[in-house]
Amino acid sequence: MKSDISSGENHPLAETLADLEPGEQAVIRDFTRSDDALIRFRELGMLPGTPVSLVRRAPLGDPLELSVRGSLLSVRAHEAQWIEIEPRTCLA
Repeated sequence: MKSDISSGENHPLAETLADLEPGEQAVIRDFTRSDDALIRFRELGMLPGTPVSLVRRAPLGDPLELSVRGSLLSVRAHEAQWIEIEPRTCLA
């Protein structure tokens, strides 16, 4: 992990969804921005405390395919950098 998650503050070295590798799981911790794209993610069920896993990346690295609450969602890599996570165990 890149930062101390117990601080409760956004930290420039905090791990984000963009840092996950295929098959890895995490829990959404916080959003570093508030814009329309992130509102859409919240409406799709991506809330703090929600488990998420990276299924795969597109061949050029963008977008990311995520498994969230039994659904598959595609997220742009730059948007994934705005979603802080707490890593969990690997699925593989």
